Amino acid sequence: MVAASLAAVEGGLVILFGLAELRSLTSGSVSAGLALSAFFMVYGAALLFCGWQLSRAQTWARGPVLMAQLIQLGVAWGFWGGRTTWVAISLGVAALVALAGLLHPLSIDALNDEQPERS
Repeated sequence: MVAASLAAVEGGLVILFGLAELRSLTSGSVSAGLALSAFFMVYGAALLFCGWQLSRAQTWARGPVLMAQLIQLGVAWGFWGGRTTWVAISLGVAALVALAGLLHPLSIDALNDEQPERS
C-alpha cells in the first residue's frame, strides 16, 4: 500500500511539473516546451493510474511502477551534488521506499496471480 501511495503522489507531482513547464514557455521554444509538458503530464497520469491500480491489487501495475522507481533512482543520481543534493535525497529515499514495498515478500504474495493450492 505504501508503494501504491508513493506512486500516486509521484504521479501527481509529475503532472504538476508538466503544468509548470507550460507556464515557462517562451516564444523560441514553444513546440519543444509543449512536447516536454505533454510528456510529463502523460507520464504522471500513467504513474498515478498505475498507483491506483496497484492499490486495487492489480498485478500488471507492479511492473510499470517498479520501472518508474528505477528511473527515479537514476534521476536522483543526476541531481546529486551542489545545491540540489536535497532533491537527490528526496527522490532517492522515495524510490527506495517504494521499491522495498514492491519487492517485499508480502507484497509479492498479495499481487500474485496464482491462487494458493488448498490441501
